[in-house]
Amino acid sequence: MNSYPNANNRDDGEKTNDCALGKAVLVSDPAVRYVAVLRDGHLSTTAHPHRLDSSSAESDRYEERLVNPTVLTIIGNRGTIDCGGLTYVLVRYGNFFQLVHPLAGGHLSVCIEPDADTPCVIRTIQQVLKV
Repeated sequence: MNSYPNANNRDDGEKTNDCALGKAVLVSDPAVRYVAVLRDGHLSTTAHPHRLDSSSAESDRYEERLVNPTVLTIIGNRGTIDCGGLTYVLVRYGNFFQLVHPLAGGHLSVCIEPDADTPCVIRTIQQVLKV
């Protein structure tokens, strides 16, 4: 998770699988606003159009490429010391929740409506991920 090889090493089938995963998570619950999959340096995003209080696309790219990998590394390292590892990170911003779930070679990031039953939404997402 600390480094991402060149995205050119991925074949079209892997990129398609990440897009399909993002779309499956997006439609899994109406409270899901936005989904990003960053794997092996390739970023795939999908979102519901016209949602209120959304962050900018440029800001989202920085979050997916810089913030979320760093957060997963730091908290994941702490988790392996004596906390039993890391399953996911949930951040509560003012306008939404952000779920960051580690994946092989990267992460899944999901923006969730602020009034959602967040534990229920997370369980639904984990069913899509089959974890």
